Amino acid sequence: MTSINTNNSAMAALQTLRSVNNNLSDTQNAVSSGLRVGKASDNAAYWSIATTMKSDNGALSAVSDALGMGAAKVDTAYTAVESSIDVVSEIKSKLVAATEDGVDKGKINDEIQQLQKQLESISASASFNGENWVSSSGTGKTMSVVSSFIRTSTGVSVSTSGYTAGANDLLFAGGSGILDRDGTGTNTSSLSSFTISSTTTKGEIDGLITDAENALKDMTSLGSKLGSLQKGIDLQTDFVSKLSDSIDSGVGRLVDADMEEESSKLSALQTQQQLAIQSLSIANSSSQNILSLFR
Repeated sequence: MTSINTNNSAMAALQTLRSVNNNLSDTQNAVSSGLRVGKASDNAAYWSIATTMKSDNGALSAVSDALGMGAAKVDTAYTAVESSIDVVSEIKSKLVAATEDGVDKGKINDEIQQLQKQLESISASASFNGENWVSSSGTGKTMSVVSSFIRTSTGVSVSTSGYTAGANDLLFAGGSGILDRDGTGTNTSSLSSFTISSTTTKGEIDGLITDAENALKDMTSLGSKLGSLQKGIDLQTDFVSKLSDSIDSGVGRLVDADMEEESSKLSALQTQQQLAIQSLSIANSSSQNILSLFR
């Protein structure tokens, strides 16, 4: 039966056209944005996971920056220790020379005092972003750098790595550091402040040489500790970079559009749209055919 009030064929064709147009719009959005899940309504579960992981990746980026800052701090401290080792080695050589008979101990003392000033300058200037890892007013200072951002089922946390500075972890520590502590034996002055004169005995100079040797041993240990921390930071930096790439890849698997598939779908939907328009046109023209019955 044909009715002039209700055109069922046209309504069916119109519904088909609307469905095709909706699908075509979604496909065009996926092609233009490169995302098959661009908003929560596309896939609430995938969108939620992707949003959380993108946030975590932003935190990892901050961790990477913090690791760079930490590496700079450790590098600065290591450079100070390495330079101080060279200076103390030079002081040790001067002391050995002072044990020879007939040498001018006053001139050797002048050279040593210049080297001692150099030690103080090195320690004071070994600061990065206002933080000095080799000079402090006392021991117990925590030397730490951010190492990782961790998400667990109970929440998130930031982990750090480093150490608490003891007497042998600081060059200057208000009288208890490697270079400003009291000497051994008859030497009650620190390695950074002692003096020698024409009346200084060979035994006293031997004690100073022992102090220099002990300082070199402690600074070598400190250098090793800083070197180990440098290595750990380098490894963690590499891991954070790879982890960030893995998260990006995982998020992409959830929300990125398959461009080959979307391209094929777009071509098919464009064809379906044309056919639906033609079908609707045919359905609408059927009402006009009724007029021929009245001629």
